Amino acid sequence: MENFWVRLIFEFVLADLSTICFGILLNIPRRAYHCAGAIGGASWAFYWVVYYQLHLGLALSNLLAAIMIGVLSMAAARWRKMPMIIFNVPALVPLVPGGQAYKMVRSFVLGSNGAALVYLYQVLVIAGAITLGFGLGDLINRLLFSEHHLRNR
Repeated sequence: MENFWVRLIFEFVLADLSTICFGILLNIPRRAYHCAGAIGGASWAFYWVVYYQLHLGLALSNLLAAIMIGVLSMAAARWRKMPMIIFNVPALVPLVPGGQAYKMVRSFVLGSNGAALVYLYQVLVIAGAITLGFGLGDLINRLLFSEHHLRNR
């Protein structure tokens, strides 16, 4: 059990750093680095637990992590009074299926079409789950932060 927590913290820190580094490349404001990094790290740690520990599948793991990015990005945007996109684009980086896309192209080049199709399927599933997750995250944000809801508080 102790090994689980060490690995979870390690995964969080690496995702946090990769999110911040991508935010630097995107030239987001400095005051958004830590929020974006925390969102990226938390969503990756959540993905890691759901996929590698609970074994709930590739699509569901990415979907839930993308929803988490959408909801947390809206909260950070409201808190920091900045556009939501400043937080959700860098936080998305750990979920991007770059490894599968590389393996797909490599398999096609080496003539292993069966393996390439498996990787293509994974890329499409991950991209679709992320897209759907962002849409559902936006829906949840509209429910949480709608004008009618905020007026009745």
